[in-house]
Amino acid sequence: MTTAAPTVASLRVMLRALKLPGFAAHLEEVSERATREGWTFLALVHELAALELQDRRRRRIERNLKASHLPTTKTLATLKLKRLPPPVRTQLSALCTGDFLRTGTNVLSFGLPGRGKSHTLAAIGHELVQRGYRVLFTPTFQLVQRLLAAKRDLLLESELKRLDRFDAVILDDLGYVQQDRAEMEVLFTFLAERYERRSVLISSNLVFSQWDRIFKDAMTTAAAIDRVIHHSVILEMTGPSFRADEAEQRLRQPAQQGAANARRDGLGAAGCDTDGLPDVSPT
Repeated sequence: MTTAAPTVASLRVMLRALKLPGFAAHLEEVSERATREGWTFLALVHELAALELQDRRRRRIERNLKASHLPTTKTLATLKLKRLPPPVRTQLSALCTGDFLRTGTNVLSFGLPGRGKSHTLAAIGHELVQRGYRVLFTPTFQLVQRLLAAKRDLLLESELKRLDRFDAVILDDLGYVQQDRAEMEVLFTFLAERYERRSVLISSNLVFSQWDRIFKDAMTTAAAIDRVIHHSVILEMTGPSFRADEAEQRLRQPAQQGAANARRDGLGAAGCDTDGLPDVSPT
């Protein structure tokens, strides 16, 4: 029996059918290189397999980043590390490795508004995604509404299982909006479900002594705090407000520009040219 001579095109079709798109994409380029350099067949296949794995990792990171809903601008590169308290800077590098996720350890970021709580947790989230972990960033009130809707439709258990697929869930601004009893109950259920299994990262401007505003009664508050703090890393975000300093800097800029313009105009009136040097043109 005769068969058609193999071609790059036909092999590429088969590779895609086998769900090896990276293999197919690099096939021609790597084959030509292997021919030029005299590679063995094993070396050729090894290189293509490595490129396939590399492409798969890149695509997985892209999917996970999209699903994370992390703020795109709140990364480690944009975080003003020098403004963070020294203990937080020390803890940050270890948290970005993701080792804490293996033990279901929580990360709690406390501080007054504008201290960088959300940015710090989002930056950690971005680093975790780059390391292959699945992360979800959500304002706490949105997660609570999501859980309430699932409970109303008798789908709370299914929704909790979907959330369980994330290695880390970042709850932003816990306590920023006061919750009623139904909202408090689903939030407590979520925290209890992840206890000692999956990590939760929480930012809040309420210290533990004020958590009764969230969970309403003393017993539920104590139970929630116990579950959250049992295995946890606490980031105390002290210092001046980032946002207040940035606003003050923006206010300064027009005044500084106005002063610069005034100096320039004064020099011009005194017989200076546009580069600020005295006009020594011959008479």
